[in-house]
This record gives sequence, structure tokens and C-alpha cells, in this order.
Amino acid sequence: MTTMQRAPAGAAPSTRGTRDRRRGGPLRRVPLLVWMFLLVPLAVELFWVFWPAMNSFSLSFTSWKGVGAAKPVGLENYQRLAADPIFHTALRNNVIWVVGFGGLSVVGGLALAVALNRPGRGVGFYRSAIYLPMVISLAVTGLFWRVMYQPDGPIDAGLGALGLDWLQRQWLADPDTALYAVLIAAVWRQVGYIMVLYLAGLKGTDPTLEEAAAVDGANAWQRFWRIVMPQLRGVNTVVFAVTVIDSLRTFDIVWAMTRGGPYNTTQLLSTYMFQQAFTVVNLGYGSAIAVVIFLLAIAFIITYLARQARAEES
Repeated sequence: MTTMQRAPAGAAPSTRGTRDRRRGGPLRRVPLLVWMFLLVPLAVELFWVFWPAMNSFSLSFTSWKGVGAAKPVGLENYQRLAADPIFHTALRNNVIWVVGFGGLSVVGGLALAVALNRPGRGVGFYRSAIYLPMVISLAVTGLFWRVMYQPDGPIDAGLGALGLDWLQRQWLADPDTALYAVLIAAVWRQVGYIMVLYLAGLKGTDPTLEEAAAVDGANAWQRFWRIVMPQLRGVNTVVFAVTVIDSLRTFDIVWAMTRGGPYNTTQLLSTYMFQQAFTVVNLGYGSAIAVVIFLLAIAFIITYLARQARAEES
């Protein structure tokens, strides 16, 4: 004979089932269609991006021509990189690119954001015009600037009109100027994007702090450097990460303008990696270069974030 236990009269009802329903409630209420929109792109991203990226690490220890089985070679690819003069040139060019591309883009974008962060006639037009190059693909940007740099092209014609004929040259065929000519084209496209990021950050600053500093006698530079810039710390972190990653993965514009020439003087790690992997079809060696690019990007970003964290703690 079984006995049934009943809750005493007046006792509060059990809330265990209610808590369980609350825990799973939000997920259960998500429609299946929404899950499909989330999971299908995630699966595509994992298959087409993350899985090949992880494969690069294993391929970097092999010799593979894309056909047949990969032959394990241990650290041979990395030893070849250490003795490869073209890799050394590409690495040096990437350092120049990170400093020049990052520095000019950030300084130019910040200056434009400060200048255009005010109501006025035509401000919206100027913002749109400066951001417009960002809408154009890097390959098209490269082709556009190839026309600009052609002998007797717009740039040489402009220098001639100003009486600066001695500055005219074959910009993309001269080993001394080719890298910097491509760099200018890349900065021209990137500066609008950095401007938009800083404009968003400036909209979130507190104007009353600037007004108080002005009352205390601070000049415009002091107000900007000591009042505005500390409030842009979060934006600076984003800009740094974006700029470093874009610098290390720059490929399209260099390939469209010079293909790494003349005489490999404009090779970047990305272009040399592509050349080795898909032109020479040495996928193991190309994967080793890809791993170096990844490690450099991670090292730059982690170092910067660590310094920022220490600065905030102090």
C-alpha cells in the first residue's frame, strides 16, 4: 500500500520547475529559422575559413605540390625561410608597411575626424567623399592608381604643370619608389575608414569636460590631448587592431599594382605567400609564410592589449 504525501496547506508551491523553465526559456523561444540563419553561416565560416587556417599549421611542416600525399619535412620550411633573401625583403617591407600604412592612416583619419566633427555646410558631403574610396575594392583601387602613376599620367602631368619636371619618374618601375607609391594608394583608401571610426568615438566624448578645461585656460591642443584622447582609448584599441591586421594581410592592391616587383622590391609577406603557394605551387612553404603572418599579427595585438591593460591599472 502506497501513501501519497501532500504539501501542507498554505505551503508555497515548488519553484524548481519554474526555475528550470526560466533557464531554458530564452533558447526555447528562439524560432528554428533564426537558428538556421545563425548556424548555416557559422558552418560555412568554419569550413571555408577556420579549417583551412588550422590546416596551414600542419601543412607548414610538409612539402606538398597540391597533388598526392604531403611529405613531412619537419622544420625544413622554416629553416629555408631563415635563409631566404626574398622573405627577408618581404618581412622588412611589412615592417615599413605597418609603420607607414598604420601611422599615416591613423594620423590622417584622426585629423579628418576632428576637422569634420562639427556641424557646418557641406560637412556631410566631405565625409561621404572621403569615405567613398573605402567602398571601392582594393583591386580596382590598384588599377586606378596604376593609371595615375603611368608615365605621362595624371601625377607626372601635374608635376610638369607645377614646374617640378625633375620629380617625374616611372613610379612603379623604380625600385626606390615603387613600395611607397603603392603605400600612398593604400593609405588613400584606408584613411576614410579610420575617419569614420574616430568620428563615432568623438560623438561619445563628453563636451562639458572640454568646456571646463577651456574655462581653466587650456588651449585647443591641451584640451584635445588631455581631455579628448583619453576618452578615445577604446576606439584606439579597435583602430590599432584593425590597422595591424590590415597591414599584415594587405595583398590585393600590391598584387594589382606591382605583383611584388620590380625585382621583388614590393614583396609583402602576403604576396610572397601567394606567389609560393599558388604560382610556384609550393603549398608547404607558402603555409609556413602564412603561419609567420598569423604569429606576427597575434604578437602585435597581444603586446598592445597588455600595455593598455597595464596603463589602465596604473
